[in-house]
Amino acid sequence: MALTGWLGAWLCIWSFATLADKPYPTNNISLVVPFGPGGATDVLFREITAEAQAYLDTSIMVVNIAGSGATRGSQVVKEADADGHTLLGSHQTIDLAYFAGLSAYSHHAFAPVALLTRTVNIPATYAGHAAQRASDIPALVAEQDEPLMFGVIPSSTDHLFWLHFFHKTGIDTQEIAFIHYPDTGSQVAALLAGEVDFAMLNLPSASQLFATNALTPLGVAGEDRLTGLPSIPTLKEQGIDLVNTTDRGVFAPLNTPPERLAILANAFEQALAQPTLARTIEHSHGSLIDFRPLNDYLDYLNHQYTLLKSLSESVAFER
Repeated sequence: MALTGWLGAWLCIWSFATLADKPYPTNNISLVVPFGPGGATDVLFREITAEAQAYLDTSIMVVNIAGSGATRGSQVVKEADADGHTLLGSHQTIDLAYFAGLSAYSHHAFAPVALLTRTVNIPATYAGHAAQRASDIPALVAEQDEPLMFGVIPSSTDHLFWLHFFHKTGIDTQEIAFIHYPDTGSQVAALLAGEVDFAMLNLPSASQLFATNALTPLGVAGEDRLTGLPSIPTLKEQGIDLVNTTDRGVFAPLNTPPERLAILANAFEQALAQPTLARTIEHSHGSLIDFRPLNDYLDYLNHQYTLLKSLSESVAFER
């Protein structure tokens, strides 16, 4: 190895050891959400971090950095100091952006802290639309002279959801139109205005709109019906063999000291164990608590990476 190589490796080890010896945390922690306010990722991480910060003796500040298929926010964290004070709250979109050619990195560019939740997704439309169940969509697509419009965040989980839905129901993507939005909040606004026909939502982002009948849930992409929507059948009950969840977790910059990752994981574990928060997540937000720390989360991510890669190839998922 060249002298510069040895020197770089030594400096990295020295920096790592120095950080490990210092108290942590020493100041506020920033958790970057790579989407705008009001979406499920924003809602869930704000509620979970509000509880977790009590176990860190410091504040966790949620910062929204949306744009470029959620890569603007992830890039900020990827390039941040690996000291445990800048985190990323995200989901499968990290790998999906990579598969779509939107980013040059996958989850391997980060240090996993913990998987926290898996949120069941819900195809939805506006009140008064001809579709009342997800199983109505294929016939409506075939009947319309103009393409029906589906709101998506390019290269994100909702984009892949719809491609998977079309694959399962025999819908040709040439017969529909994807309308791109930067985040869930803008999709909800467009759906309420009737600017698009459908969007993939969930209870954190749309429960009140479902409750007031402003929006119509068309099905639940889970194995079972949701407690918060007991009258809405699953997609499987409608003859569509599709289960789909958005799996949210926390990431740190690569090479963050393991001791700091463990401290963070412990704080999130304690937060999720609080009964009030757990009830809110499971009943109000239609999400499953699935805590997997550190290497367990890495194993999960690696397994999901293989599955997502295969699925993205089978449904021609691209930028």
